[in-house]
Amino acid sequence: MKNFLTIEDYIANFEKETQIILTKIRNLVLKNVPQVEESISYGMPTYKTFKKPLLYFAAYKNHIGFYATPNAHKVFVKELANYKQGKGSVQFPINEKIPYDLIKKIIEFRVVENNTKYNKK
Repeated sequence: MKNFLTIEDYIANFEKETQIILTKIRNLVLKNVPQVEESISYGMPTYKTFKKPLLYFAAYKNHIGFYATPNAHKVFVKELANYKQGKGSVQFPINEKIPYDLIKKIIEFRVVENNTKYNKK
């Protein structure tokens, strides 16, 4: 595993098809998460709000790993049923259509969840 300093470096490390997928997911986050903090953590693109984890994603040989905590997986259990999952993770096969609309819904859910939990204004 390489030590990436930026998300651009991370994305550039993959084949063109995978770069397109990663860029689309990144853009969904940037478009739908006000004041998101973007970084590399655990060797993958990381997004935080209120200095707390919102989500992570990563590319692997055959899938995109999407990590949005166990709560999101409970809420979207039906929509995620056809994908391989772990505690707080889901695998979207690269050779299948990536469910960008579902990813957007999960992002929106996580924004509300972090706002509710950490926005102490």
